[in-house]
Amino acid sequence: MCHPSWSRARATAHRLGLLARLRRVRDRIDREYARPLDVVALARDARLTAGELGHQFRLAYGLSPHAYVMARRAERAAAATAGRRVPAIEPQPS
Repeated sequence: MCHPSWSRARATAHRLGLLARLRRVRDRIDREYARPLDVVALARDARLTAGELGHQFRLAYGLSPHAYVMARRAERAAAATAGRRVPAIEPQPS
């Protein structure tokens, strides 16, 4: 019979491993945000199904993988245009 703390230790190790795999997915999204990203391929690399990846990613980071990609793209676009003056209204030709 196993000591009760062993099952807790195994559960903790499993959770830490899952979080490490999710961090690798997040890091890949951060590196490759400009490319088309396939959730199924991200899930396969994390050894999860697409549904499990979406669920666990949302629990860990508060956003779905797709929403995380969109947020990163919006942040990068905002940073790229931060120094530029963009007219609010396009001038009409006379």
